[in-house]
Amino acid sequence: MATFAPGGVLRASINLGNPILARRDAANGAPAGVSVDLAGEFARRLGVPVELVAFEKAAASVDAVRGERADVGFFAIDPARSEGLLFTAPYVLIEGSYLVPESSALTGNEQVDRAGHRISVGSGSAYDLFLSRAIEQAGIVRLAGAPAALAAVRAGEVEVAAGIRQVLEAEARHAPGVRVLPGRFMVIQQAMGLPSSRGGQAQEVLAAFVEEMKASGFVLDALRRHQVEGALVAPAA
Repeated sequence: MATFAPGGVLRASINLGNPILARRDAANGAPAGVSVDLAGEFARRLGVPVELVAFEKAAASVDAVRGERADVGFFAIDPARSEGLLFTAPYVLIEGSYLVPESSALTGNEQVDRAGHRISVGSGSAYDLFLSRAIEQAGIVRLAGAPAALAAVRAGEVEVAAGIRQVLEAEARHAPGVRVLPGRFMVIQQAMGLPSSRGGQAQEVLAAFVEEMKASGFVLDALRRHQVEGALVAPAA
């Protein structure tokens, strides 16, 4: 217990920038979602209370765990985030897709990486990190969160926005003028993480917890309870 909650409380970093896994409750404003449920269950098993440390962007949530201002967090696995962190296997898989103006000539993901195209992303997000490695010709425009990235497409400031498929589909339903390209350009692997200073034994304990949560149906139940569509429970590691 002391390894995970040295202060007697499990501080869980929650990324509200990914509404598939966490958001603010409409009634009381408190963080709620799949990652919140997992944090609460892990704290219960440790026999300590949980303290939710909420952030609006993934990068800030990651930095909190890396800097040991939180004890565990919920992140997309990416090589660019490996320094200072230890990850479990993923518990949920989420598709990353592209949003374009309705009038765009683009019809497929393979057409996006062309000279002259600008792709807006939430700075520090999983798709920002992925595209920073994968994109060779198009430009990447990093903005403060997903809403700004989506607004840039509607404003004509970029040709494409990258994001979580379900979020993009909700944006397209919200108002006419944009559409989601078919398929996906990446699969986002959502996992739990902890500061690397906590060591390999702690990582094994956290990894075993995640595997149990998948196998027992806890993750699937949480996805259903929070009415999450499109996200899949990751296979056993």
